[in-house]
Amino acid sequence: MNSWSLYCIRHSLYFTVKNELNDLYRTSIVQMILDKRTEEALLTISKFYGIKAPEIVVGTVKGKRRTVYAVYVQKESRIYCINSDVLYNPFIIIHEFYHHLRTVAGVHKGSEKHANQYAKEFIASYNKVMNQIFQSNSHKQ
Repeated sequence: MNSWSLYCIRHSLYFTVKNELNDLYRTSIVQMILDKRTEEALLTISKFYGIKAPEIVVGTVKGKRRTVYAVYVQKESRIYCINSDVLYNPFIIIHEFYHHLRTVAGVHKGSEKHANQYAKEFIASYNKVMNQIFQSNSHKQ
């Protein structure tokens, strides 16, 4: 990826219309996580929704140690990741953020199906924008 592409992604937040979770905004969140700036991504998306960001740590929760890669603990407003690799997995982090979002909004944590769909929307937006950037770059050459 060239520097112009990265610049566009990183600065797309400034061009996002307030209260519109568009492709560029979602792409910037995914890119932050891939760039190992997960806490920044959580702060950014939490700010978008006007909520406090969840904490994120590497660790396990009793009863979930071998069954999941990450878990959101409502009482602590914390996402536990089984290892540091999971901290940089956009699908898992966004999935767990969905549970935080639903909880903070005063609604139940939401279903796994809906958390998966929410995360898939971010990944689909990222793929769409990246494809557009690569196609644009290939036409310029």
